[in-house]
Amino acid sequence: MKKKIKNDLKLFLLVIFAFVMGGVITLGLLKFTPIISNLVDTTGTIITKNETQVYEKNSLAPAVEKIYDATVLIQGYKNGSIASTGTGFVYKVDSKYGYLLTNQHVIKNIEKVELVMSNDKTVDAEILGGDEYLDLAVLRIPKSEVIQVANIGNSENAKIGDTVFTVGSPMGFDYRGSVTSGILSGKERMVTVSVSSSSNDWVMRVLQLDASINPGNSGGPLLNVNGEVIGICSLKLVDDQIEGMGFAIPIEYAMSHASALENKEEIKWPVLGINMLNVTDTSMLYRYSILVDKNIKEGVVVVDTTDGSGAKQAGLKKGDVITALAGKKVKDIAYLRYELYQHNAGDRVEITYIRDGKENKADVVLGSSE
Repeated sequence: MKKKIKNDLKLFLLVIFAFVMGGVITLGLLKFTPIISNLVDTTGTIITKNETQVYEKNSLAPAVEKIYDATVLIQGYKNGSIASTGTGFVYKVDSKYGYLLTNQHVIKNIEKVELVMSNDKTVDAEILGGDEYLDLAVLRIPKSEVIQVANIGNSENAKIGDTVFTVGSPMGFDYRGSVTSGILSGKERMVTVSVSSSSNDWVMRVLQLDASINPGNSGGPLLNVNGEVIGICSLKLVDDQIEGMGFAIPIEYAMSHASALENKEEIKWPVLGINMLNVTDTSMLYRYSILVDKNIKEGVVVVDTTDGSGAKQAGLKKGDVITALAGKKVKDIAYLRYELYQHNAGDRVEITYIRDGKENKADVVLGSSE
């Protein structure tokens, strides 16, 4: 009996010894071999590793690599000096050229455009086309100068709260290639901007983000965590007094017009054929001897109609207050243009207007801008 107990005790001690030694050996292997280096670094941060790169888990580095060399600093020259700076990115190549998107306001009234590539090489670019209402422009460079082409994504699939990031050139040359990140703060924001020196006269439907956007970021890509472009940053939509609110043009909207700009086509916008003022422009309305009912707080006033236009043929006349277009509310000229530009020349749209205190409707065939 005593011999059996003694043997059992030996067996128990042997098992314990084997367990302890196994643990010591395992820990030793993990510590002094590459096995654990694929899982944690010396600070305990979880990482992933491939054959050439090591990344922190949730790092944006892999996504940045998909766009970084496709992004360029744009330097616009006038009278031999740099007059503007911005950002652009290569969105496609063909057999001869690489094509870049940026903001129209970056290259407006510029005589020469020079690009600084990610390898610091400077390349002259040709302006193919641009439009101030779109705030988009297309540039072209030889295909041989292209280092990388961006992956075009879809902003419609993005969700509020998704991580987004930008690559751009805030403040110009010294800070080119800067990466900032944040979240998608809002979608389908309606932002009023000015396309002339006179007034805010255009509305854009844009993405809102909280990533930093500074002078020089204009025209740069907004990207998701997969490194896909979902928007084009536009400082034109940012108020200098506002922090943490940036805006970007949805990439689908930009790409729908890119082909026309590539082909040097002027964007043809539909027109009603009227001269107009906001109902709030009381002093200007007075000059035209137009009195608007004080109870009407929003809308667009017809000052006159163009001979042969759709508005003239539909019976619109001086003093009519347009309140809706195709069933969409019209607050002012900016909103009228936005709703109008969702249509094409030749379309027939319903106009709702007030005349002599009564609401009326008329079908107008849209003309085309010259």
